[in-house]
Amino acid sequence: MTSNILTPKEIRRYQRQMMLPEISSTGQVQLKTSSVLVVGAGGLGCPVLQYLTAAGVGTLGIMDDEKVDESNLQRQVLYGFNDIGKHKAIIAAERLKNSNELLDFKVLNIKLTEKNALQVISDFDIVVDATDNFHSRYLINDVCVMLNKPMVYGSIYKFEGQVSVFNFNGGPTLRCLLQNPPKPHEAIQPDDVGVIGVLPGIIGTMQANEVLKMITGFGNVLSGILWVFNIVTYESYMASFDLNPDNLNITDIVEHAQ
Repeated sequence: MTSNILTPKEIRRYQRQMMLPEISSTGQVQLKTSSVLVVGAGGLGCPVLQYLTAAGVGTLGIMDDEKVDESNLQRQVLYGFNDIGKHKAIIAAERLKNSNELLDFKVLNIKLTEKNALQVISDFDIVVDATDNFHSRYLINDVCVMLNKPMVYGSIYKFEGQVSVFNFNGGPTLRCLLQNPPKPHEAIQPDDVGVIGVLPGIIGTMQANEVLKMITGFGNVLSGILWVFNIVTYESYMASFDLNPDNLNITDIVEHAQ
């Protein structure tokens, strides 16, 4: 069990963060005793993991079954040339431990599926969706609804990114924003679209910020709000959406999980 008392080393490590009245030692203890699962250790997952590690989130789950490819290095900043061909989750944990040895890293070198999603997600307080496909996003969303856990959503497309928080304190979910995923032939495949490397860094950092806000209670969480940002024009806007109980159809995932 994680202690709810900060050690002298932790106080030294996080002192600048704890100087903020909105965080203080109380918030730092909340971070220390929290657990967050990051599904996907790619372009979005790397900055999410780095900043949650630096902030002192006590337990971090890293879930990804893919290996590092040379094409990843342009934006997935936890990896280097010597990591090509190695498992992302394992390498990410090694890098992050070097950044903050005070945390507990749970390496899940597997793919999230209907068969394991309930068991995996149930072990964490918050889930960050750092995936790149609709199937995984809806799977995470539906299981989070079942388990009453918040999900931090992020996505990127060319020069534009989006962030939102689903199922926070019973708030709107992904299905309230978009009831059903697009059909396979309608969905754009990530490998077919270019992306500038800084975009996932920006969006992933914003996802990490939402996690910190939920854990410590400062600021307004993007629940029921979709934040959209364009890195070319620097234009951003927020679109609100409401809870729609009629769209919370999770029958399929329940049947798959049982």
